[in-house]
Amino acid sequence: MNSISASMRTTTAKAKQLRRSGIIPCVIYGSGLKESLSIQIDQATAQHLKRMKRNGSLVDIQVDGKTYHTLIKDLEYNNLLDEVVHISFLMLQSGKKVNSVADIVLLNKDKVQGILEQIQMQIPHAAEPEYLLDTVAIDLDGRPAGTVILVEDIPEFVSDKIELHTDLSSIVLRINDKKRADPRPMRAAE
Repeated sequence: MNSISASMRTTTAKAKQLRRSGIIPCVIYGSGLKESLSIQIDQATAQHLKRMKRNGSLVDIQVDGKTYHTLIKDLEYNNLLDEVVHISFLMLQSGKKVNSVADIVLLNKDKVQGILEQIQMQIPHAAEPEYLLDTVAIDLDGRPAGTVILVEDIPEFVSDKIELHTDLSSIVLRINDKKRADPRPMRAAE
């Protein structure tokens, strides 16, 4: 889903009342707008966005016949109620850099022959809209114990189109040897 439909929201409606009726309050903001747009989407669309997208994902929003190119800046979720509470979208402008995050997705974790330690889950960066990254996949198949992957080892981050907000020598993940547990039971100190 790269595009969703939304409708304008009246500011007199209370957010709690909207959520009870299956409507999620949202906002589109950014320097390209004279003022922020208060919009609303249905709970099913919001849940689908949560499953398929993440903070930093690009989404086109159609409101009253106009399309806004946006970035999900903040998707608030209530785990207890299992519902999306609010979504903030940042309107993008061509040629203007935007701060975002790229989630690190690990593939083939089950094939790792050691203890996997992921230090960074997201990499903050800035880029023009067409160069933004929302996910970067790292395939762990065939990676031996002792492997250390730094930010600079991930090709997507070594680009003159992306301005990283983290050190290139930062560790993203490492694979340690499996430690054998001592089979003897521990004794209480006497």
